Amino acid sequence: MVKLNQPLGGNDMIRTGGPATFMRLPTQKGAAHLDACFVGIPMDIGTSNRPGTRLGPRQIRDESRMLRPFNMATGAAPFERMQVADIGDVPINTFNIKKSVDIITKFYNNVLKYDVIPLTLGGDHTLTWPILRAMRKKYGPVALVHVDAHADVNDEMFGEKVAHGCPFRRAWEDDCLLNDKVFQIGLRGTGYSPNDFNWARNNGWTVIPAEECWYKSLFTLMENIRAKIGDSPVYLSYDIDSLDPAYAPGTGTVEVGGLTSVQGLEIIRGMAKLNIVGADLVEVSPPYDSSGNTALTGANFLYEMLCSLPKCQ
Repeated sequence: MVKLNQPLGGNDMIRTGGPATFMRLPTQKGAAHLDACFVGIPMDIGTSNRPGTRLGPRQIRDESRMLRPFNMATGAAPFERMQVADIGDVPINTFNIKKSVDIITKFYNNVLKYDVIPLTLGGDHTLTWPILRAMRKKYGPVALVHVDAHADVNDEMFGEKVAHGCPFRRAWEDDCLLNDKVFQIGLRGTGYSPNDFNWARNNGWTVIPAEECWYKSLFTLMENIRAKIGDSPVYLSYDIDSLDPAYAPGTGTVEVGGLTSVQGLEIIRGMAKLNIVGADLVEVSPPYDSSGNTALTGANFLYEMLCSLPKCQ
């Protein structure tokens, strides 16, 4: 019987010590023999406003040190069901974003040679497009649950096609998505025209603005989304700026009137029993996260993603 990796416990080493990995898990090179893995992409070269997300993966890992292996709310015990490790960071090219997206796709193509589900610590949102290219190579077009303040469907930014406001337009162009099974949750703020959100609707995507989420539980919404996705492979992309800045100030493009952290948990836990093939948590910017609570929330959300994977159900 294979011995399953376990996070380093707080009774074995004080929480401020031990390895600087997600949940102080063992690390390994590559994804062989794993059911799930944590991967960092330390980049912010696609950022249009406040930088700093290149420091996100390291800070999320640090703030994950208090997480314990058993989920008291859902009963999930991921480390009793799956082999999990932290496989380190993608070696992006800090000086060339176009090279970096190809580096990311190649890295994930190698990860997905194995029957493993990658959970990604970002990094700016540009990174989701190259990951989805790798997902398409293995699974074909996938369903998508995209939680964000912004639609990220710009055709270009400052004349550039590769940026954190463009990943889902690029993914659509590359036929990475099942258009009738794409859901964007939490969009809000100001824009240039109604087309900022309507482009997605016109392509068959479902847009749930933040205002439709105010004052309510998202349990029913996630029931409906699960029914529509069915058994299709699905990818979850979670931008921390989907949360109201009261919960997540440490991000690059803050918008008022966002989701609560409880609603964020409802969305992620509502993904359970779906055929999740990958997920990411992006746009944590430690320079604007003076308390560390944004990164801590990101770490908790990544743990909840792990608990929602098919082998954990």
